[in-house]
Amino acid sequence: MGDTILEMKSITKEFPGVKALDNVNLVVERGEIHALIGENGAGKSTLMNVLSGTYPAGSYSGEIYYNGDLCQFKTLKDSEEKGIVIIHQELALIPLLTIGENMFLGNEKKNKFGAIDWDMTYNAAETHMKQVGLNESAQTLIKDIGTGKQQLVEIAKAFSKNVKLLILDEPTSSLNDEDAKMLLDLLIEFKKNGLTSIIITHKLNEIIYCADKATIIRDGSTIETLVKGVDEFSEDRIIKGMVGRPMDDRYPTREHNVRKEIGLEVKNWTVHHPLYHEKIVDNNISFKVHKGEVVGFSGLQGAGRTELAMSIFGKSYGTNISGELYLDGKQVDLKNAEQAIRHGLAYVTEDRKVNGLILGESIRFNTTLARLDKVCSKGIIDTTSEKKVAEDMTEAMGTKTPSIDQKVGNLSGGNQQKALLGKWMFAEPDVLILDEPTRGIDVGAKYDIYCLINRMVEEGKSVIMISSEMPELIGMCDRIYVMNEGVLRGELDAREATQEKIMGYIISADK
Repeated sequence: MGDTILEMKSITKEFPGVKALDNVNLVVERGEIHALIGENGAGKSTLMNVLSGTYPAGSYSGEIYYNGDLCQFKTLKDSEEKGIVIIHQELALIPLLTIGENMFLGNEKKNKFGAIDWDMTYNAAETHMKQVGLNESAQTLIKDIGTGKQQLVEIAKAFSKNVKLLILDEPTSSLNDEDAKMLLDLLIEFKKNGLTSIIITHKLNEIIYCADKATIIRDGSTIETLVKGVDEFSEDRIIKGMVGRPMDDRYPTREHNVRKEIGLEVKNWTVHHPLYHEKIVDNNISFKVHKGEVVGFSGLQGAGRTELAMSIFGKSYGTNISGELYLDGKQVDLKNAEQAIRHGLAYVTEDRKVNGLILGESIRFNTTLARLDKVCSKGIIDTTSEKKVAEDMTEAMGTKTPSIDQKVGNLSGGNQQKALLGKWMFAEPDVLILDEPTRGIDVGAKYDIYCLINRMVEEGKSVIMISSEMPELIGMCDRIYVMNEGVLRGELDAREATQEKIMGYIISADK
């Protein structure tokens, strides 16, 4: 019998009209890395919010035992005082404050006069930064370090709170492969020193790599716990537990009927940075996408893929943009996003929560935003038409929701992504640019989105797919362009493409 640090018994949590958790049980042993997995909306984050006190005792039923003691956390501070620290997917850092200021925000280091002792603050910050291998000055502003280092700041912040049980919710969703592996290796190193971790992630390869156990939650209920070295601990076995059936093919089959006609063509496209005008972000790029074709863009973080996509979409990014843009064989000059939409171009942003959706508004409100003119009469929104459109798109996208009046912010990540796609499908684009369309969503929701992409190209539309997941590009695309440092480095037929070939283009560009 192991040394149990945490036991959650019969946890049930309800929201209006939804039972998010139904009699969930979780047992975590001291010093292990325990993965919590399931489809979007399964209840993983809700369970961790119950544990951390974000959802206070009294708002749920069931019992939480930590180090053998029955605990009833009323606030986040209550759980942190016991050594339980949660790091959410959206990092809670203030960009214009320093690393040290962020680390002790709300828990300031003070001298005997009650004033902040900055020497003590920065010395303590750098001590904890060394624990996580972050080689920066504690006086560096958060905005001046990358996402990977910001994630390390959050972990260092947890160490400043004397963490014993670390909870990480999708810690690698915004990291490139190299930074993600460094973070997982760090967790493994922490485990050797006795730290217990719970990790929520949709990246099944990460679970296989670092976790000792994996508890699967489906539809708000505990399904099973798999133990490495005892049970089959493979991606296929985990998927079967998550979706309730084997998934023989991660990528739906499609007839590759690429047409001769070109839907989008870009020639000699150059984009300068919006603030530092002398800096070239994308340099002399030319490519084309045929009708009925999915074209992928691969590259490391900072390669310039998102900037390229946004600049094409009505010059939504950059300055001093030059080059030629052709839609359906005709040269166009799209000065803003509205003109891009009118010309049949759509851009699904990589950040659905900030730039894609208005989280405080309903599905109905969000669905028609890109083309309000289609549900308006004499400048006034026809609510009957708006409702019908939202219902049709919600059904077409397979969005799981109690009603179209549900706030988008209350949906799971996968259903938010479907709502975002529904918004752009209503705009009826001929060319759809998808920027990290499956980031942070589960394998089942990914499959649904892949089916939507296939449906679009079968209708003769052109799709650009930007993704940091090379297997996804190889599995879904007809051709793949490889970018590095704002330059197009190579082009591959997806049937001949491998991860090694893609990385070969990137590495050769770095020499």
